[in-house]
Amino acid sequence: MPFYERGAVRIHYEEAGSGFPLLIIPGGGLNSVINNLKTSAPYNAVEEFKDRYSCIVADLRNAKDGQSSGPLEIDRPWDAYTDDHLGLMDHLGIDKFAVNGYCIGGPFSWNLMRRAPDRVVAAVLTQPSGHRPEMPDQFYTNNMGAWGPALVQRQPAITMEMVSAFLNKMYRSPGDFVFTVSRDFVRACQTPVLVLPDDIPPHPLAVAMEMVRLAPRSEVSLYPWKEPPEMIRVVLRQVRTFLRAHLPAS
Repeated sequence: MPFYERGAVRIHYEEAGSGFPLLIIPGGGLNSVINNLKTSAPYNAVEEFKDRYSCIVADLRNAKDGQSSGPLEIDRPWDAYTDDHLGLMDHLGIDKFAVNGYCIGGPFSWNLMRRAPDRVVAAVLTQPSGHRPEMPDQFYTNNMGAWGPALVQRQPAITMEMVSAFLNKMYRSPGDFVFTVSRDFVRACQTPVLVLPDDIPPHPLAVAMEMVRLAPRSEVSLYPWKEPPEMIRVVLRQVRTFLRAHLPAS
């Protein structure tokens, strides 16, 4: 059970398969953990792609059911998590990689493209999270109930007041679009992006389609694509075609 450690940060990760590196970020919001690929994802990217790619997946720092831990960096929440993702790639000796981000992995993927534009060669955004103006506080409220109390119980030095400040910075300051980058960034981003939209409260269809319209090298899947279940196989064929088109041969 491998771990990557950097100072007070300890990240649990797993690897499977061989070939060009593919960083997989599970869904589940701040409770994103490896096991979510098996229990709640529409497809398990590790199982789907390990035949062709070297798949790397990790528990998010301080996720409730995960084994990763680290400080609560109140002033830079998104960048703290991106430090973990890039640090893991550095630890594994990986320079260039692709990313498949589910849910919260959408904002994380955009932040990786912003922070490491020469390293991220392509991104698949699966039912990405985004700001829904009619529900501006949903992420703050949900995490104050489903994430914060468990973290405080595990790390008594962290208080709910600190959790509130962290979530406020992450989702409200400012609360807009994909949280991590601006529309101007997306307009200028030359990284190939494939969007697999969803439309539940945390995964607004309007934001997913705005990404597609703005990004100059975007593609989009069929929608809806999860029902009937046979449609998932159709979309996975598109994902594989997208990856083959934009990643170096293994």
